[in-house]
Amino acid sequence: MAIRANALTPVWDPWVRVFHWTLALSFAVAWFSAQSWEGLHDAAGYAAGALVLFRLVWGFVGGRYARFSQFVRAPGLVLRYLKTIASGTEARFLGHNPAGGAMIVALLLAMAGTVVTGCLLTTDAFWGVTSAQRAHSVAAYGVLLLVFLHLGGVVLASVRHRENLVRAMVFGDKRAPEADDVA
Repeated sequence: MAIRANALTPVWDPWVRVFHWTLALSFAVAWFSAQSWEGLHDAAGYAAGALVLFRLVWGFVGGRYARFSQFVRAPGLVLRYLKTIASGTEARFLGHNPAGGAMIVALLLAMAGTVVTGCLLTTDAFWGVTSAQRAHSVAAYGVLLLVFLHLGGVVLASVRHRENLVRAMVFGDKRAPEADDVA
């Protein structure tokens, strides 16, 4: 059966998409309010924490492409995939590719670390403790670095596979799989 050139298939469920954009917004609000509006900064941080907890649950009970079992790969496989990216021969994945899956894990861990260190700063034990403030700052800058790497990967994959991944994360669908794609 031939697939129409413009055929689309659903990939990202609404919960994944809302999570993604709301977490991005929460981080941006927390980042830009860090030095000027403590209440907003804290609220954005708590929202990010709740979103990470939601995503952890959804990673086990969500739809096919939301599940960790679909996109979390062994480190060796991720490294082999990165080598194919370097050579320009990487396969197109309908869901997250191995590098994208590793990025999700890294972002969730870094965001969780940022939230936990931020929460610690609100306790009597860590209030005003320089090392705790530094740990929170390092974690937040780590998330920011990962966000930039993530955006670079999205641009690269969008160009290489002639597919607008930002659009896919807004509307939830992607171009239907072709013969060489990994569904």
